[in-house]
Parts: sequence; structure tokens; C-alpha cells
Amino acid sequence: MMEGIIPKSKTKGTDFCGINSYYYIIRSDLGCYMQSSNFNKGSDISVISLHPTCKNGDHYLGIGDGYFYIIKGTSYRRVSNLTADSSASVHSLHPNCQGGDHYLAAFGKFYIIFQGKGTYQRTTNMNRDTDAVEYQLHPKCKIGLYSWGLPNIYYFLKPVSEWGVEYYKGTNFNKDECTGVYSVHPDVLNFLPGGLSITKGPAFGIWENFKTITNDRNTPVTWQKRINKKVGYNKEKMSEITHNWKIAMSTSAESKDLLGLIAKCQFSLSTEYGGSYVSTENESWNEATEVEEQLTLELKPNERVYLWQYKLGFGQETVLFCRDLKIDDEQNPPTEVPLPPAHEKKNQDWLTPRITMQVPQLNTLILTF
Repeated sequence: MMEGIIPKSKTKGTDFCGINSYYYIIRSDLGCYMQSSNFNKGSDISVISLHPTCKNGDHYLGIGDGYFYIIKGTSYRRVSNLTADSSASVHSLHPNCQGGDHYLAAFGKFYIIFQGKGTYQRTTNMNRDTDAVEYQLHPKCKIGLYSWGLPNIYYFLKPVSEWGVEYYKGTNFNKDECTGVYSVHPDVLNFLPGGLSITKGPAFGIWENFKTITNDRNTPVTWQKRINKKVGYNKEKMSEITHNWKIAMSTSAESKDLLGLIAKCQFSLSTEYGGSYVSTENESWNEATEVEEQLTLELKPNERVYLWQYKLGFGQETVLFCRDLKIDDEQNPPTEVPLPPAHEKKNQDWLTPRITMQVPQLNTLILTF
């Protein structure tokens, strides 16, 4: 079963938090964060650069005084701005406040949730563990993928269900005091790790037959022609996911690369979360263009060969046209995946064309750009 959204426990540097009337989603892997005044309506969405020092936190939370808290290991960094790292100060995390699964702030206090133990701790100061109290966690509050708080409310992002992706609003972790369940707007889902699998559909990778060459003669023939294949990513389709986003990245290059980064991350996820578990780092992430290649093939009498290109996409839409080209005499698509697993890297420039031949008699092949 596909789960869709990756839980916080499996993606370091990704978290939700809230300050006053705004919700935030931190994506360290993308180098930015999303700000919105309402995840249900997708209101006032901005995507903003994340300061390098503010990346890769274990947990993120915000409190009503306007400060963000970034927890790493046994300490936390307090800043007033995640883009500028403003008013930064670092403090140790009290031993009783370490090792939580979720951290949030609401009602002027900090809440540390220990899902495994089924408890949560409330304190007014995470450095000194002031006014600390421990409570039992209500069973319905144990299932949250992410959590965040606003001045007088808290939220949990629920696992994907038959109703899609929803978040739970409440006022007491110890009791079942739910004050609302809301769906997450598609414009917000598109920013979440695994979200594209919900809005666009799971990732796919297929070989497409873009050319078939046949020698109908009873004598050998040399076939030589220029062929065109598309290489790069379908930026027009990907740009649909950001049409309601106000993107305020620190450089134009970061803004341009954001769409590609989102797709790369989704392709690298396991199939459980709607990905393909492949690394596309060495593919061309420029806007798709036609690339010309010259092929010279020697075909035997009555021989037919097939040219295949590998492509990736979400749902029914092709997003990335890979540079892999394969030639064989089988009319059925190849079965192997030409890209490396997501945890591996290839030391290979994307401009180097790749070609695989499985037909021994194709002994001459010239491939140029």
C-alpha cells in the first residue's frame, strides 16, 4: 500500500511549525520553507530561501514571541528569521527535553511528544525544563506524521486515508478534544515530501519506442540517418504545481531549480511514498529540448530493430526525458532500470550520451550531438 506522505521520522530537516497566524513547512533538502496562513485553503503561500545555518535541524518549532527554535542533538538555536538567521542564540537542551519525536509550542508553553512511550512533556523553558509536567498522550494523538502549534491551538498531520491528506486540530493532548479535521490544499501538498504522489499520481519509469528501423530487402543494408530525441524535463507541466506560490528565493538560479529539485526528490523516494527510488542527479534538468544524433547501423536482410528512450513521470504525465538510448531487436520494452538507485551516485557528466545495444549484428554505431 502506498503511504504517500513521508513521516517526520524518515526525513531529517523537514518539519512543520507555526508562529502567530502563519503555518510553516521546512524543507532543508530543497533549501527553502513554505509559509501559509491556511493549509486548508492554500492561502497566502510563499516559498522562501532557508539560511544555510537553519538547515538540517532535527526539529523546528515556533512560539508566539516571533522566534523559531531549531533543535539539533542536545542543543537548540533560536532565531527570529529563517532566511537571515537573525537574532541567533544557541542554548543547551535540558536532558528531560531531549529525544522527543515531535516538538511544538502553544499556549505559551513547549510540548515534547514521545510517541513510543505514549507521553508528552510540557515545559515553559527547554533549557532549564521549568514548570515541567508529564502527561499521558491520548491514542488519537499518537498517529501524527508532523505537528505544529499556534498561540491557542495545536495541529497534527494525519496519515493518508481514504479522505486524502488531512490535519487534526485540538486543544488537549491528554484528552480527545478535537475541534476540527481539515483537508490539506493541493498547493500545500505539492511542497510536502511525497505530496506529488497525491496530487499527480505515483512516479513511473518506462522505455518508450520512438523509432523502429526495418530492412525489407533480401540483402544487407547500411542505414544512416539523423534522429531527434527529447532530453530534459517538462518544465511546463511541473510549473503547474507552483501557480499559486509566491516564490522569493535568494537567487534567480534557486528559483529556477526549485521545480527540478521537487521532482528529483520525489523520484528518489521509495515506491511506498510514490517514488521510483532512482537517482536522477546526472540527468539533464534543463528544460526539455530536441537533441540530434546521427546513427549508422548495418542491418541484415529482413531485420528489424527498435530504438528505446527511458522517461520518468508522475501519474500519466511525462516529466523527465532521460538520455538513455537502447537499441535491440525485441519489440517488447526493455525491463531493466537504467538509472542508479537513489542512494548511489554516478560520476558521469550528463552530457555524455549513454547507449546500450543487445543486437550483435549492429556492429557500427556513431553517436554525436
